[in-house]
Amino acid sequence: MSSTIGATLATSPARQAMRALHDGVMGFAESDFATRLAMPSPDEMGDLVDVFNRMGAVLRQERADLIQRELLLDTLLQGAPMAILLLDQRERIVFANTACRRVFRGATRLNGRLLADLIAHAPAALHAPLAQGEDSLVTWEEDGHEESYRLLVRGFHLNTMAHRVLVIERITSELARQEAAVWKKAIRVMSHELNNSLAPISSLAHSARVAADRPDAATRLPPLLDTIAERVAHVTGFLEGYARFARLPAPRPSHVPLAPFLEGVARLFPFTLDGDSGTRQGWFDAAQLQQVLINLLKNAEESGSPAADIRMHVEGRDDGVVLTVLDRGTGMDDGLMRKALLPFHSFKKSGAGLGLSLCSEIVEAHGGRLRLARRPGGGLAVSVWLPALRGAREDLARRPQDA
Repeated sequence: MSSTIGATLATSPARQAMRALHDGVMGFAESDFATRLAMPSPDEMGDLVDVFNRMGAVLRQERADLIQRELLLDTLLQGAPMAILLLDQRERIVFANTACRRVFRGATRLNGRLLADLIAHAPAALHAPLAQGEDSLVTWEEDGHEESYRLLVRGFHLNTMAHRVLVIERITSELARQEAAVWKKAIRVMSHELNNSLAPISSLAHSARVAADRPDAATRLPPLLDTIAERVAHVTGFLEGYARFARLPAPRPSHVPLAPFLEGVARLFPFTLDGDSGTRQGWFDAAQLQQVLINLLKNAEESGSPAADIRMHVEGRDDGVVLTVLDRGTGMDDGLMRKALLPFHSFKKSGAGLGLSLCSEIVEAHGGRLRLARRPGGGLAVSVWLPALRGAREDLARRPQDA
């Protein structure tokens, strides 16, 4: 008798509905929202089945909306002109848009691979920034033209897991527009400075002529001439700063032992040396590179960095040597980073805007690269890569020489 009752309960509609609800909820837990139950009867069990069905319909619609949003986002990211990489906590690529294939040339598959395995496929100028994971400005040659790129690195958490997004953006056109703007600014500055000096010089010259014709005013003549000479010297110095940028002489590189060279720079502008230069040699114009390093060290000091935090890191590589000036100053925001290497753009109130651009010109004339990067914890790292002898000669041979 009891077995008959148990069998009746086991096959009752209520028990079947409960089993179906259980299986349906387990399906929800596994993201299967397709289940829809038939309503067994217009009672409490039927109400529960109805709630289940309505909840399934809501979840199906939300998933469809989510899929549409993901497709839209994927379309936007795939069509973006900048290369976008998403890395998980193991530095494995979980997303890479189409533009990444233009950066990592020769790589047949990106998703699922380690970033370290792909760096070799990127242009040489990107190797160090990608490995170090720092915001940087870099340049490399494409189709016979030099192109400028900005690398942005940001970290975030996704489902409590640390991730990083890397954006590699071409900014050549933006820099060209900014360069045109700074040339216009330079012309306005030069015009203003010349007018401010020529007007009083003209007036003083007239006064000097009058004083020369009057014996009783002869004592006024020397101060007038001294003032004219002072204004002429000011204008000459002002224009000479701009002229230096335009007529940078071609470098005359030679083998230079790094240890005594850096000791000489330190005597002119003290810094703390990181790394051992040892017996390593570089291939560069010592006078020009000394000027580059002094400018960079001076910028580090003027950034507000404590003197003890101004350091020079030396790294010897197979393809050359890297000298990096490090500081803990105010650093640069994205806007300043984009404009830092433009001529006549200064982030200092009294600057002429020639320091970093002149440094970049000198380094590139050696076949090298100058790179800016923000430091974790604040400050700036400015790296100068100078190629080894063979690479430098090949690069210099491709560059037009100054007349």
